[in-house]
Amino acid sequence: MMVWRTWIRGFAAMAMTAAFALPAYADVHEIGIAKQFGVAYLQLIVMEHEHLVKKHLREAGLPDVDVNWVTLSSGASVNDALLSGAVQFVPGGPAPFLTLWSKTRGNANTEVRGLCAMNSIPHYLNTRNDAVRSVKDFTERDRIALPAVKASNQAVLLQMAAAKAFGGDNYAKLDHLTVSMSHPDAMAALLSGAGGITSHFTAPPFQYTELSKPGIHTVLTSYQVLGGPASFNIIYATAKFHDGNPRIVKAFIGALQEATDFINKNKQRAAEIYVEMEHSKISAREVLKTISDPQVNFTLVPQRVMRYAEFMHKVGTLKTVPASWHDLFFPEAAAFPGS
Repeated sequence: MMVWRTWIRGFAAMAMTAAFALPAYADVHEIGIAKQFGVAYLQLIVMEHEHLVKKHLREAGLPDVDVNWVTLSSGASVNDALLSGAVQFVPGGPAPFLTLWSKTRGNANTEVRGLCAMNSIPHYLNTRNDAVRSVKDFTERDRIALPAVKASNQAVLLQMAAAKAFGGDNYAKLDHLTVSMSHPDAMAALLSGAGGITSHFTAPPFQYTELSKPGIHTVLTSYQVLGGPASFNIIYATAKFHDGNPRIVKAFIGALQEATDFINKNKQRAAEIYVEMEHSKISAREVLKTISDPQVNFTLVPQRVMRYAEFMHKVGTLKTVPASWHDLFFPEAAAFPGS
């Protein structure tokens, strides 16, 4: 994993130096699709297992386009991979997506926009520290694991919670307590107490597994911070690739919709696929319990993305605030029922 992430960063740097001189998209013979750890990426895992992208590419008259899959550990590495041209479709939380949208906005070579959402799923901030019942209770003795310090969904949600608890000017009050870790490593550290990790701002299925262990409780959830159900993941791509490869984009969205329908109709089988593909120590029964949670919704319709955008703009991490969510997405997103 570290070798891959190092290679991605190196490739990204070379791409930037070369003014993003990417290959002519009319000559695309393979595409890369990134995913991350956890049940929140279940649609992509089902797509890979069932070869759905290849199926839809064949139906689009593109049987010779190869599909490569790679698993990355954070929104930052996902963004690096997309900008380097190593992958063409990536999933990420609203915060990493918005950061990249803002940085690339108006650049013909690198502009990034969303294709659709993937799901609405709550993040849980779990802790082993019995004295912590709200974010006001964290002390210098606490360390909060999350996917990427300051840049991940969880990091921004923690800032939102801090702003509510301590006042808007103190949104970064807890940042120095955060530690970047992948969810599997963070869960292991929280449960063992290794590395001084006392809390984990996490994702399913890890958050539910943690709560099944004695001494672990939830401090808050993302739905509490955001005021209701919100998109956990966005699928995004560069405008250059999107505009130059409409048949590939349509095939990808078709495969994603088929995987979404599959999960919503066959949760047991989807849970089994997750365990098989991820070599998970978490049982299919636990995964099924997670994806059957009424708060978990697999849908391509974006929800509450603007809550992130407005906050990030207010604290200065987003230079431009979009007028509406339509500014963030390609036209396909508006076509989904309920958008």
